[in-house]
Amino acid sequence: MMNHRFLFLVSLVIGNVGILLTSPISAALSNRLHTPQIAQRPEISNSTIVDDKSLGGVDRQARSDWGSFFDSAEVQGTIVVLDQRGGAQQLWVYNQERADRAYSPASTFKIPHSLFALDAGVVRDEFQVFEWDGVERDFAPHNQDQTLRSAMRNSAVWVYEMFANEIGEAKAREYLTQIDYGNADPSTSEGAYWIDGALAISAQEQVYFLQKLYQNELPFGVEHQRLVKDLMIVEAEQDWILRAKTGWEGRWGWWVGWVEWPTGPVFFALNIDTPNRLDDLYKREEITRAILQSIDALPAEENPK
Repeated sequence: MMNHRFLFLVSLVIGNVGILLTSPISAALSNRLHTPQIAQRPEISNSTIVDDKSLGGVDRQARSDWGSFFDSAEVQGTIVVLDQRGGAQQLWVYNQERADRAYSPASTFKIPHSLFALDAGVVRDEFQVFEWDGVERDFAPHNQDQTLRSAMRNSAVWVYEMFANEIGEAKAREYLTQIDYGNADPSTSEGAYWIDGALAISAQEQVYFLQKLYQNELPFGVEHQRLVKDLMIVEAEQDWILRAKTGWEGRWGWWVGWVEWPTGPVFFALNIDTPNRLDDLYKREEITRAILQSIDALPAEENPK
């Protein structure tokens, strides 16, 4: 079972223009590695129409059986899984209507936002230090100096609010349009536009975006895309790597990312309601991991002794 010391070592040895891991990752996998305070919320947008071209015309297969994972956790939600292992194109969806409905991305937006900041020169690299502003926040890891890596890991909103201020709304809109991210609308009357504003994206669109990042096909420097993928590492073993990011708007939560195997990636985007707020947050990963394990996209966890 993965331990924190291994993950810490992995994090230490990753460079900003590629990834070098000290663990004995297979050659095939190694080659691919190059490659809150809650204010008033906007209304949930209407369901979006998904362009079949976004996923290469892959037919979506309903997985009503996955409802048992949501029922066990006593939550409402959706998950989209795109399995490309072995050259396959399996696109599975639980709750297709919700998978097409757009929600604010919350902190999952730190993935593209990091790319914007790097491209705009707002942040130089993963080592640049941003001094804490002195504002005491509820989550202790936010109350300290941050780097790009720690801001991503700790989901430090204040760092990304600095990025947004320096990038500006007009440039943000340009970036969003270039990468075809959700409704590409960074407007907001108050608060961060990816939490409190108009920006919205569906689970289906999240998977489309992640695919492009995995393939280094976004309109940013390859070195920046590699760095952001490095920042997303959650867990790794000899022959697989899990890259992901959580998000929480207050009323709903996300977990999006992919698992890399030597035979190909498995992308996922989960969105659930969180009526119990903090008490529901662990369910994002719990449900996703259980579903991925059910299709052998993640190894089953060992039972603690």
